[in-house]
Amino acid sequence: MFVDEVKILVKAGSGGDGCSAFRREKCVPDGGPSGGNGGNGGNIIFKVDLGLKTLLDLRYQKEIKAPKGVNGSGSNKTGKNGEDVIIKVPQGTTIKDLDTNLIIADLIHKDDEVLIARGGVGGRGNAAFATNRNTAPTLSENGEPGEVKELLVELRLLADVGLVGMPSVGKSTLLSKISASKPKIAEYHFTTLSPNLGVVKTKSNRVFVVADLPGLIEGASKGEGLGDKFLKHIERTKVVAHIIDISGSEGRDPYSDYILINNELKNFSEKLANKKQVVLANKIDVEGAKEKLKEFISKVNVPIYEMSAINSYNIDLVLEKLADMLDKENEEPLFDESKFESHILYKFEKEKPFIIEKINNDTYNIKGKEIEKIFKMTKFSNDEAVKRFANKLRKLGIDEELKKLGAKENDSVRILGYEFEYKE
Repeated sequence: MFVDEVKILVKAGSGGDGCSAFRREKCVPDGGPSGGNGGNGGNIIFKVDLGLKTLLDLRYQKEIKAPKGVNGSGSNKTGKNGEDVIIKVPQGTTIKDLDTNLIIADLIHKDDEVLIARGGVGGRGNAAFATNRNTAPTLSENGEPGEVKELLVELRLLADVGLVGMPSVGKSTLLSKISASKPKIAEYHFTTLSPNLGVVKTKSNRVFVVADLPGLIEGASKGEGLGDKFLKHIERTKVVAHIIDISGSEGRDPYSDYILINNELKNFSEKLANKKQVVLANKIDVEGAKEKLKEFISKVNVPIYEMSAINSYNIDLVLEKLADMLDKENEEPLFDESKFESHILYKFEKEKPFIIEKINNDTYNIKGKEIEKIFKMTKFSNDEAVKRFANKLRKLGIDEELKKLGAKENDSVRILGYEFEYKE
């Protein structure tokens, strides 16, 4: 089954919790804190696998989790890091963050790999908090939560030439003649239900890859037929080859078909419409085709080559012409830099680490990534840790902000669903 688009949720591993422990050894009178740090959580990594041609392996994996880091232990032992989860995908895979709608990575080379979700840092054990003033701290931290991302993973086939055309014009027949690919061929529309790739070698020993796409119909770019599902697979191609039934054997007009296909390409993507194009006038051996070709040539200003896929007429010439066109075309990036997460310019001013919502006269809700991270890493069962948490809130300016909003003694303050009492 050909699967070229999946939505998945990835969760990197949280860091292991730090340990609170004290050394108690014979003949060591002043045993100090010895709680070790937790290990880091596992990362989520995407990596190209040349053996894969579809995203089928991801279709039923709605959620992928990396393991948590191991908790720290006594005797200053640091917990083991969680293992990274490596997700293998085909060449040509694009990964987009659905929260920001920005592209995280476009994996087009055989050794490409990218860290998509970073595992959390391990929490510190009480040994890490020892100072000259506090030589025996009891507090330790929970591990930092790992990153969670909802992703759209899309496959766009890597091919040099994309074959487009109306249904049953001979695209699959041509591909079967010029490569070892064996697409399904029959005398009815939409025989091709998924893109087919073929590696082509010309008489001059030049090699390139051709993609045969399911037939386009009017409205394909908006969801009609099968075209909209597969048009994206020619976005990476250098040359678009229109295969036209120049004989009009099914009662269609070759020029009208050509205009319709170009309109669908333009409606789908301006970039796609501006790619180098060539017309392959197929079924030239059918009676009346030569006259229709003359009429077609008078209306179109692109390279046109007559051929017959079924009889292999002129195919070698067509392949050499396509190879000549490819030699002149440079590879261009599929996406503008502005579409990538890594190229977004962030504001110079530091964003506020929290937002306070006044729910009613005596209840306030605090939100924000930084404050939520501090909350999750605090062990509230330890008085020293609670005190440290309160000091952090004060330093962030939360107490002052609550006071401005009219908070009074014993009002409720919520963070991630947990309630605290406000103290002046």
